[in-house]
Amino acid sequence: MITSRNLQFSYSPQKQFAFPDISCADKEALLILGQSGRGKTTFLHLLALLLKPDSGNIHIDNRELSGLSHTERTNIRAKSLGIIYQRAHFVGALSVLDNILLSSYLAGNKQDKEKAAYLAEQLGFADHLHKKTTQLSQGEQQRVSIARALMNNPNVILADEPTSNLDDNNCQKVVELLKNQAFSIGASLVVVTHDQRLKDEFPNQVFL
Repeated sequence: MITSRNLQFSYSPQKQFAFPDISCADKEALLILGQSGRGKTTFLHLLALLLKPDSGNIHIDNRELSGLSHTERTNIRAKSLGIIYQRAHFVGALSVLDNILLSSYLAGNKQDKEKAAYLAEQLGFADHLHKKTTQLSQGEQQRVSIARALMNNPNVILADEPTSNLDDNNCQKVVELLKNQAFSIGASLVVVTHDQRLKDEFPNQVFL
């Protein structure tokens, strides 16, 4: 479960954000909709403990996280959060498969090749596992990022524009996989996007 209360963040006196309170229980999904410039990615980075709020608090599994050290925040990200970034971040020297397994390695978990292959099959890039990520299209890279985020059975899945580079067919596949995976592992799923195609897929919505 993830909740936030009274979150505020500023990059400068001219660029300040105040975010709505959210609550997303285990096995639930929440869609956060907003146009460019409304702070969607900033909000997600706060929830992902990549940024510290100026005020307010975040709870994950009833633990208040604002006072954690840098090391504690890093450990929670590795073990409890599955983060799907808007722009994929990969190690160029590694294969697609090894980039997926990297999240398990960094969290100190078993490197489960069978699960990586299963997720690749479900997301439609199983034929590319031994390629370099630079050989993939943007849409394929985005799906690799999603697979990597799901590898550690996170308590919370945070997705930043996970469908923005996908056609309608793959958009539907990704949404269904994210929701099904969140439900099956008991995770909370929070998606931030401007993609209007997702409005009918998530009954719980917040607008920025």
